[in-house]
Amino acid sequence: MNLATEWRRLKEVEPGELDIKEAGGWPFLLQLLCCLLAAGLTFAGVYWYMAAPAARELEDARQQEVSLLRDYRSKAAQAAHLPGVREQVEALDGHLEVLVDMLPSGPEIPSLIDDINEAAIDNQLTIDAIRLRDAVEREFYVERPFDIRVRGDYHRIGSFVAAVADLPRIVTQHDFTLEPAEGGGLALSMLARTYSYRPPQAASGDEGAP
Repeated sequence: MNLATEWRRLKEVEPGELDIKEAGGWPFLLQLLCCLLAAGLTFAGVYWYMAAPAARELEDARQQEVSLLRDYRSKAAQAAHLPGVREQVEALDGHLEVLVDMLPSGPEIPSLIDDINEAAIDNQLTIDAIRLRDAVEREFYVERPFDIRVRGDYHRIGSFVAAVADLPRIVTQHDFTLEPAEGGGLALSMLARTYSYRPPQAASGDEGAP
């Protein structure tokens, strides 16, 4: 085969005159180019049909590997801090138990009011009213507000307020009003609140009740 001759034949080919049925008579270089083109198209088709999906799956697997490694490092760090977190939770649980013990239950409310009444008497105050309001239910506790109105001199009223704050049961004091009283001295009006604990089970049961 003379390459120069084949090259001259290739240059003399008119594209419009080519007939696929006479491909056997085409110049050798043209046949070679057509074979290479067909092989390239076949390779591209096989890659698109078989290799491309596998390449995408491989890339997805690599991304998943990165995500799993990140999750693993995060959970490993959490596990390393787990003993300290458990100690903190145990300390908080203990603190919560102390606070819950300081919250009166429903039957203990009258006794608490008696303690407030005694604090007023001990400080030689005149009790105008200690009246319990309707209870207000919250998610994890029941709020029990009550109004307090007493009369006396300034220092004894201050001692009474401090005595209420020092009661074994938690009592918060709000909305203070201090004004001159008829006949001398001062009149104190305030809203006090105490609280009863509602365990989560009890709160869930109340919500599901008809």
